Amino acid sequence: MKASISTIFIVLILVLLSISLVASNNSVDFDSFVGCLPTHSDPSFPIADVILTPNNSSFEYIYQLRANNLRIFLSTTSRPVAIITALHPSHAQATVVCAKRYGFQVRIRSGGHDFEGLSYTSGVPFVILDMFNLHSIDIDMESETAWVQAGATTGELYYRIAEKSNVHGFPSGVCTTLGIGGHFSGGGYGFLMRKYGLSIDNVIDAQLIDANGRIRNRESMGEDVFWAIRGGGTTSFGIILSWRVKLVRVPPMVTVFTVQRTLEQGATELAYRWQQVAPKLPKDLFIRLQPQPINNGGNNRTVSISFIGHFLGKTDELIQLMNTDFPELGLQRSDCLEISWVESTLYWAGFPNGTSIDELLNRVQVDRSFSKSKSDYYKAVIPKQGLETLWEALLDIKDIFVQMNPYGGRMEEISDSETAFAHRGGNLFMVLYGVTWSESDGGIDAAGRYVQLSRRLYGAMAPYASSRPREAFLNYRDLDIGSNESGETDFEVAKEYGAKYFKNNFIRLTRVKAMIDPENFFKNEQSIPPLPVRASH
Repeated sequence: MKASISTIFIVLILVLLSISLVASNNSVDFDSFVGCLPTHSDPSFPIADVILTPNNSSFEYIYQLRANNLRIFLSTTSRPVAIITALHPSHAQATVVCAKRYGFQVRIRSGGHDFEGLSYTSGVPFVILDMFNLHSIDIDMESETAWVQAGATTGELYYRIAEKSNVHGFPSGVCTTLGIGGHFSGGGYGFLMRKYGLSIDNVIDAQLIDANGRIRNRESMGEDVFWAIRGGGTTSFGIILSWRVKLVRVPPMVTVFTVQRTLEQGATELAYRWQQVAPKLPKDLFIRLQPQPINNGGNNRTVSISFIGHFLGKTDELIQLMNTDFPELGLQRSDCLEISWVESTLYWAGFPNGTSIDELLNRVQVDRSFSKSKSDYYKAVIPKQGLETLWEALLDIKDIFVQMNPYGGRMEEISDSETAFAHRGGNLFMVLYGVTWSESDGGIDAAGRYVQLSRRLYGAMAPYASSRPREAFLNYRDLDIGSNESGETDFEVAKEYGAKYFKNNFIRLTRVKAMIDPENFFKNEQSIPPLPVRASH
């Protein structure tokens, strides 16, 4: 018996020692990580100059500078062990190689507009690879193409195109501080989508850093991976260094307009009619519907609906078209503004008429707020009763914005499987719901209440939105629709949000993931897992 107990005791000691050694070998080692970086980067561009740790005086400033949703800054929000503010592609390569070797997760940030902060937060030890300084834009007018680095913003891209031509543009987002790296990888949509599709529909090549730190282009990554990174969220597969895009043709002058109507002015009837008309208008015309609560004198509140339009042509032609296809709106010449295409990007971003296009070069969002956002796709017209449900929900929330963006046109012509972005034909429009609040409304302490208001609005619209699954837009990240822990990627959980973001493309995405990142190094709370062997049969 004594011998037996002694043997058990020795075995137990050996097991504990083994566990201890395994834990030690698998634990993160920051000093070794930092020491590793120079050995894997170009010595002509010293990486030591771009490593920020919490001991650096500028660390917190840089961390928060491109973290645009203040809701993410809970007291429990973990900080990265380091921020690598890459100035050269080898800095990004070294970060991947060394983080993988020493047990750190990498979160990739270009513009910092991720609604859930997944580009700059994690629940496990992590480093931020900040791509913001990699923002060169090389335009070749002979081929009508451009190479755009991941850290460039949409505003910079619009500005650089306008420097070269007044008859070229690019279909991309309305916000001018969006980082190109993430914006394109989730689709990239804007007011040219009905004419030219999404940003990814005009991407013809890319440079991607894989999980081994190698830079791949379209040829070396292969068509499967190139398919996946266009709409599938690149951070599941690697790190985008740059995109090569095909510029599109625009007229020298375009027409923009905004028409506002309140409920008392028949806005419900107009919104109902808009759903029937907007997706079927000629491709050159895009009209967003944007309802919002307003004060209507005293303590009375009502809903005002803005019809915001963009037409690739002049006002005379637009008025004629609207009188034929949407006369109910009553568009007047005085509602319209003829401007250049690049000036129209400022109009859509909310800048006053006459703002210098130099504003497009301001790369950091200044009007940050606390927010919670959600998205929906609608395949059928919302009945008037459903619109009234939406208006009632809007009146219950102080600061809320809703954007309804029409489909049709080019979006109908591209198949669900041409890229990883699956939300194509059959949709009338896509909707963004956003609840915002400020420090004066309670700041971070009020987050729970406002998030619940967002969920209540989302729930109220369930009878009218897409279903089985209720589809969602990846670039309007929403952890409510399913998420994993920071360091895990459970396949069954991923199937839940994967079906909503990618529909039938999800399984193909997991196969691609298994090809390029079988060890699942690149992951976040809503990343794509490698297809398990058991699921492939």
